[in-house]
Amino acid sequence: MATILLPKGFTYVIASTFSPVWLLMWQSIKVGRARKAAGIKYPQLYAEKVEAETSNAAMVFNCVQRAHQNTLEYLPIAILGTLVTGITRPILAASLMGAWTLGRVLYTVGYSTGVPEKRTSRGGALGSLAMLGLALSGTWTVGEFLMAEFS
Repeated sequence: MATILLPKGFTYVIASTFSPVWLLMWQSIKVGRARKAAGIKYPQLYAEKVEAETSNAAMVFNCVQRAHQNTLEYLPIAILGTLVTGITRPILAASLMGAWTLGRVLYTVGYSTGVPEKRTSRGGALGSLAMLGLALSGTWTVGEFLMAEFS
């Protein structure tokens, strides 16, 4: 059997990439509760525009659903950035992923008010900054690997 040597501290990378599991379960519960409160039946993904304009519960549902969907859209990028960066800088990678996850919690809390503008007003922008850090550090790491390959 082949042996894979992981850098010291890579356990933090593994732990941080697992943290969105709990985030997504929490968001799913929030979506389910908001769906029930708004009376939006499956398989309808969002409340119709007229519903959201006339019902606060429908608007809250749309906002909670969008927070969850947006998290799912960015999750692969966050995980990939964390794993790539974690090969050479595990503490940085784990810290950025932890910040991204916390930022997504704050984003969801703000968005769940039903006022879309509040999605970043309560610290939700932290996730965007962490995502930028993951993209930049992941790109830097890939560049280092490519430079080493060609030298």
